[in-house]
Amino acid sequence: MALRNITIRGDEVLAKKCKPVKEITPRIAEACADMVETMLAADGVGIAAPQVGIMKRFFIAMPHVDAEDEETRDKIYVMINPEITYKEGTQESSEGCLSVPGYMGLVDRPYKIRIKGTDLQGEEHEYEFEGFEATVFCHEYDHLDGILYSDIAKDMMTVEEYSEILHELQELHTDDDEESDNAEIWEKKKEKERSNQ
Repeated sequence: MALRNITIRGDEVLAKKCKPVKEITPRIAEACADMVETMLAADGVGIAAPQVGIMKRFFIAMPHVDAEDEETRDKIYVMINPEITYKEGTQESSEGCLSVPGYMGLVDRPYKIRIKGTDLQGEEHEYEFEGFEATVFCHEYDHLDGILYSDIAKDMMTVEEYSEILHELQELHTDDDEESDNAEIWEKKKEKERSNQ
């Protein structure tokens, strides 16, 4: 296994549609292992083949970051030639990306999805995800079609702005044990923009 260089926004590779994987070769398996190592080293929850310069339809996802048990939290999905077969509902998602470092974006995503894909053993699986997990899979799937979250975001801010607002909101909520939600963070950003005009 080895760390791979992550392709950064502006590279035309990220704007191209990937080709299907015709055969699961040792090179594909090696690329997946390297992508897992690269994703973990960069503190990500997913990484798609074009993010490491491979124009094939596969990605890695580790979406259960909030799971209580370690086995679920550490579960890594390899999705080769994935297809989203069902979408339901909507949610606003705060997203970052290893290929768009230093920024967060507000993106509309389906709340629930069903997605099928092949694993490294050539077996097809179908999964159902909702909430954050659905967002992770939609985000990585978009990479395979040449779409970055920043292309479809309703709003953007730097990671520093996001952290600052989150910290301010956490201080406001210290007495009521309430966590800041996604909408509150982006509304606070708009308030700050209005007060700076």
